[in-house]
Amino acid sequence: NLLTATMKFTLALGAILATSAAAFAPAAVAPRAVTAVNSFSSEIFDVRTVDMAGTTEQIVKGGRDLFPLLPKAFEGIKEVGVIGWGSQAPAQAQNLRDSLDEAGCDIKVRIGLREGSSSFEEAREVGFSEDADTLGEMFDIIGKSDLVMLLISDAAQAALYKEVFAAMKPGATLGLSHGFLLGYLESIGESFPEDMDVIAVCPKGMGPSVRRLYEQGKEVNGAGINASFAVHQDTSGKATELALGWGVALGSPFMFETTLTSEYCSDIYGERGILLGAVHGIVESLYRRYQRQGMSAEKAFIESCESITGNIVKIISTQGIKAVYDGLNDDDKKIFEEAYSASYMPAKEILQEIYDEVSSGNEIRTVIMHGKRIEKFPVGKIDGTDTWSVGEKVRESRDEENIPLNPFTAGVYVATMMAQIDVLLEAGHPYSEVVNESVIEAVDSLCPYMHYRGVAFMVDNCSFTAKTGSRKWAPRFDYILDQLAYTAVDNGKPVNQDIISAFKEHKVHEAVTACCELRPTVDISVGTASSTKEIVIE
Repeated sequence: NLLTATMKFTLALGAILATSAAAFAPAAVAPRAVTAVNSFSSEIFDVRTVDMAGTTEQIVKGGRDLFPLLPKAFEGIKEVGVIGWGSQAPAQAQNLRDSLDEAGCDIKVRIGLREGSSSFEEAREVGFSEDADTLGEMFDIIGKSDLVMLLISDAAQAALYKEVFAAMKPGATLGLSHGFLLGYLESIGESFPEDMDVIAVCPKGMGPSVRRLYEQGKEVNGAGINASFAVHQDTSGKATELALGWGVALGSPFMFETTLTSEYCSDIYGERGILLGAVHGIVESLYRRYQRQGMSAEKAFIESCESITGNIVKIISTQGIKAVYDGLNDDDKKIFEEAYSASYMPAKEILQEIYDEVSSGNEIRTVIMHGKRIEKFPVGKIDGTDTWSVGEKVRESRDEENIPLNPFTAGVYVATMMAQIDVLLEAGHPYSEVVNESVIEAVDSLCPYMHYRGVAFMVDNCSFTAKTGSRKWAPRFDYILDQLAYTAVDNGKPVNQDIISAFKEHKVHEAVTACCELRPTVDISVGTASSTKEIVIE
């Protein structure tokens, strides 16, 4: 029938056209259950138990002092193939190469790219080359590698996974930095080959921040981006140690365990929420609101976007979410409460819908379908609109020391962040994952770039999957806040004291405090020289 045919078509990508619609049905029926993993063991690294809001979780704290342990963690690995050159690959390849060299490991790190890729030159610029046998065609590199770090785009993984699996040599480990491929395979009734280890190390930040913090933290025992890790298949019995070694080599301040399912549910969800899509929608809606109230365009941008990226997130990064509220005077606290009370449920409505779409597999299908259309409908830029054009002018004349903390903006932003946290907690995600996906990644990785280059720059230059989701969901946040939250405030709807009390007494504040103590040892500087290069769409 027509519906079945349509389902087949929309999920198709190349050879995947033959997949039956029946394989998709289980994923579309209901969200997948998330099983949180909170404990693991290691014979190489010190596993610490930390208190996260009354729950205990286990982590490994990173640092350059652990580099001497890398030879043991990478035992049996002689060749590492980093496949791709998008957001994560340049940073991870360079960090891994530098760390393994410093540790005295006799391990070759190679870059594998598709034939004719323009990224060959960029890889050469940072020290990989054909002459040194550290740069080559992707399937040739895959075939040589003991650890294949598959860092090509999600859509490309879905299109090429069969060829990748076939090219891997017996006993090789598949390494991922995102759980997307598992979600895709499950949606079509397939799985990873049973005879290989499958692990993931997933930095909680964009690739350039992974490299910048690694470089900037060399003098203070290392600093990078926190990472989750997952061991999906362990046929060798060594998968956990290798995953932890990979995370240490990237410079992760701490690593916490997850599953590939939990990772892609929280990650894809998070970037559509407060990490990208929601902050985009919040800024657009507040920018218009403040102008309606009589502000100039420049003032409206300062009180909306600049207040978030230049003030609010800096407080959250070092002091926690509740510190934003606690630092306000009594009058401003009332404004914050009005905005928070009115915004929390509308934001949560959209966030719950996003989570259901991600965990059911629907959002993954959206990404695949978008990839299928990309040649006919290339992704354009969003930075030409009035909001972001004004923002560029504001940044040129910015007074960094006098960026205001607008209490209404703070109430809307914090309410959305807390709603995102609650959706994840209600779905069973552990606090370490919730805080990193909803707070740490926002304030320590993405917002510094937004402040330096603009929210539009981040949306235009993030990964294909994140870009697809941000553009899809940002308007939903924009509209629902404008239609439900701001009208409630304007119509004098009383503050819901239960919502405010839940915010003040929320256990996540304890977990954020614990994570802040484990944050990078330096604040990222996005304007200094770096061997990483932010991808810019012309």
